[in-house]
Amino acid sequence: MDELMGIQAPPRRIQDPVEALTEFEQAWSELTVLRRPEPAKVDWAAVESGLGTALPPDFKLLTELYPRLVVGDTLFVTSPQPGDEQAWVEATLEDLEIVEEWCEYAELDPPVQAFPAPGGLLRCGTTDWGDYLLWSTSGDAAAWTITVATRGGGWWHYNGGLVQFLSGLVDGSVEQWGLHTIKPTITGHPPTSA
Repeated sequence: MDELMGIQAPPRRIQDPVEALTEFEQAWSELTVLRRPEPAKVDWAAVESGLGTALPPDFKLLTELYPRLVVGDTLFVTSPQPGDEQAWVEATLEDLEIVEEWCEYAELDPPVQAFPAPGGLLRCGTTDWGDYLLWSTSGDAAAWTITVATRGGGWWHYNGGLVQFLSGLVDGSVEQWGLHTIKPTITGHPPTSA
């Protein structure tokens, strides 16, 4: 039986994407070696049209300035990269079948549903242990929060955005309930100057 483990909240929800990214970079200074010299030109119109929803500004800024991130060799932050936007949309939509199955088995109050149901859950990351990091898509995309669904059946909510959540994982202010320990190491490739 799946159950709600609890809700975590930052002391202050950061709404500004630049401020959220700055906090993340300050919490994890090693991250900046991966920062692109120029923002990537992601076709957000195609991505959002394909998904049928706008995406959070903090995620878009993170995607433009950084390659796909792997945190602690465990947590994979999924993001569309220039040229593979359609493939990312298709993979995200395919994952909705798994999210829907997990939601059906979860005995949460209030119940959760997969996107595109109002407030439905949409994947934004996974772990190599099979856990899901999900956006709770209630309201404007800038106000979306995070829901974690662990492979072991535990669910929990974080009342902040994705970048603020990642920052909390790195600085230790987010407790990793039901997850294998995610340590603040970065995997990726530094940008090339080609």
